[in-house]
Amino acid sequence: MSSDNDNLPDEQSPSKDLGPIMQDWPFESGTINVRRITGVDGLPKIQMRLELGVLQMEVTGRPDGQRPEGFESLLEYHEHRLVEHKQKHEGSAEGFVLTPEQSHYLREEAAMYYQRYLSLFVLGDFAAVVRDTARNLRVLDLCGEYSVQEQDRLMLEQYRPYIIMMRTRGQASILFKGNNLTGAIDSIREGLAEIKAFFEKFGQPEAYDQCEETRVLKRFAREIKRKLPVGPLERLQRRLKKAVAGEQYELAAKLRDQISELQATQAQS
Repeated sequence: MSSDNDNLPDEQSPSKDLGPIMQDWPFESGTINVRRITGVDGLPKIQMRLELGVLQMEVTGRPDGQRPEGFESLLEYHEHRLVEHKQKHEGSAEGFVLTPEQSHYLREEAAMYYQRYLSLFVLGDFAAVVRDTARNLRVLDLCGEYSVQEQDRLMLEQYRPYIIMMRTRGQASILFKGNNLTGAIDSIREGLAEIKAFFEKFGQPEAYDQCEETRVLKRFAREIKRKLPVGPLERLQRRLKKAVAGEQYELAAKLRDQISELQATQAQS
């Protein structure tokens, strides 16, 4: 005995309707809507709620679960090609190229990893953020070095400051959670230096101070610095600043003497 549903085309089957999922998880404008779920295969998945649906990604490997040419991703496949090429040519990469089509598919793949590391950052999985951002930087390096057409060599470079910023936030967040505040600040300084070098390379040093990525990292560094333990010298300097602002000049003079004495002691130790 057949039912009415048996006569429906497969794509119209109620079991494939995403409506119930979308109703249970409303889209919120102005925020990144992500969550972890367990798939029917028992493995963890990441879902991102978009305005018109839901994007689902694997937590490891290529986000769509595919293994192009038997490799984890197209990037790994082309990196393997490069290694083989060098082995055949006495360590030389001369003659190795990425065609426009290959460059295009590498960019499409990088976009998938972008969606995932953005989701992972919201979920607080900073180690995976570092993994995926470092991976996408390798895509930029590979295309920048070996793509045949100039536009393919440069197309992704505009995103380098953003990817560096996200990788740095991931690294610094790991150190911050581990209570290594000075390490987190050092990590941010290194990220800022990379971004500055990027703009200098392209002859736009003035863009460093103006770009949002620089502002985000500097703001993060300030937040971390506020949590650093305050030493005796810094406490005296803060009191001095407050005394001068309050026109307490006698107190300010005493504080200056104490600061000088402490600095002299520290210089001798």
